[in-house]
Amino acid sequence: MSKILIRGAKVLGGEPQDVLIDGETIAEVGTGLSAEGAEVVEAGGKVLLPGLVDLHTHLREPGREDSETVLTGTRAAASGGYTAVFAMANTFPVADTAGVVEQVWRLGREHGYCDVRPIGAVTVGLEGRKLAELGAMHESAAGVTVFSDDGKCVDDAVIMRRALEYVKAFDGVVAQHAQEPRLTEGAQMNEGVVSAELGLGGWPAVAEESIIARDVLLAEHVGSRVHICHLSTAGSVEIVRWAKSRGIRVTAEVTPHHLLLTDELVRTYNPVYKVNPPLRTERDVMALREALADGTIDIVATDHAPHPHEDKDCEWAAAAMGMVGLETALSVVQETMVDTGLLDWAGVADRMSVKPARIGQATGHGRPVSAGEPANLTLVDTAYRGPVDPAGFASRSRNTPYEGRELPGRVTHTWLRGKATLVDGKLT
Repeated sequence: MSKILIRGAKVLGGEPQDVLIDGETIAEVGTGLSAEGAEVVEAGGKVLLPGLVDLHTHLREPGREDSETVLTGTRAAASGGYTAVFAMANTFPVADTAGVVEQVWRLGREHGYCDVRPIGAVTVGLEGRKLAELGAMHESAAGVTVFSDDGKCVDDAVIMRRALEYVKAFDGVVAQHAQEPRLTEGAQMNEGVVSAELGLGGWPAVAEESIIARDVLLAEHVGSRVHICHLSTAGSVEIVRWAKSRGIRVTAEVTPHHLLLTDELVRTYNPVYKVNPPLRTERDVMALREALADGTIDIVATDHAPHPHEDKDCEWAAAAMGMVGLETALSVVQETMVDTGLLDWAGVADRMSVKPARIGQATGHGRPVSAGEPANLTLVDTAYRGPVDPAGFASRSRNTPYEGRELPGRVTHTWLRGKATLVDGKLT
């Protein structure tokens, strides 16, 4: 592989520097570096970050290739600045065996737009009754370290305890979709003033908060790691904050859409805003932003949930839940966290690369932008601002809540181990 000189980039938003890539590795970082024999990328004014890592992506393959495939999903990831994604287990068949997780892992290796780390199911078939082959999935070629029934809650406390005990042996983590199912039967949106006015079934905050409270106590009892998926309420923030103050090994994620959008949008009855967990109130949004800023919430994860046109272009009650997010996540974080002064770009790198890589044990990702490190990098034009056009998405699906909305920032280049996967905003 040839040498690449990224000239004049603001590394983590700091002073302009040159970064020389030689093969798969960052060879040198400094000023006035020689460009001899190197392809030069003029990066003046742009921000250079370690490649983003998404701990919560739905790639849909195998089984729902009409929504997304590993190829289209990883192309979307590269377009959004990601060099590694963790693929959720709710495929068809479910990723609850070594064979299925290895299939997803090998597809990721074949396509090469980003690294794909499969997430294994906690229970067989996501049915919540019997533990899946956790050890076999961990020992497989995929080396699974994260397990989740996302899309469904592990609501049986005994099963959840056993899963936490099992993964402790190899420092794995159980990622919980916190939703008490009996409290959300028939729920269509956040329970509150808007749901009452619209006459839609309410999804109470306590359905999320009660499961989080139970699971952090189970994690403390077992001495294991638990991760909270797509945390969405102010009350959940307080529970996680309390748990961390006790030294409980809990981490939590927030999605970009929960940092920006509120349940007021449901008044349009546009199913693009239907998501699980639901969009919450302005008070919740502000609490989530503050918690991400102060470290109570550890990371941003997209919960990229692609759906074909027919699953969203229908009446609200029949519509599927979920939004695509890989290609807009960094822009939303800039809008809600950087441009508001809550985070600097070093903080963004921490929440969107360093910590997700650490939680999921994604070796080689989330590393410093310094000599000797793998050249997994993302270059961002932070001065750009423009409307979101899903027609240009690399994802197979178009169910974005941001169509036509102006957002800041645009990823111009992504490098995976020194190989450019995105150049001047175009996939290679």
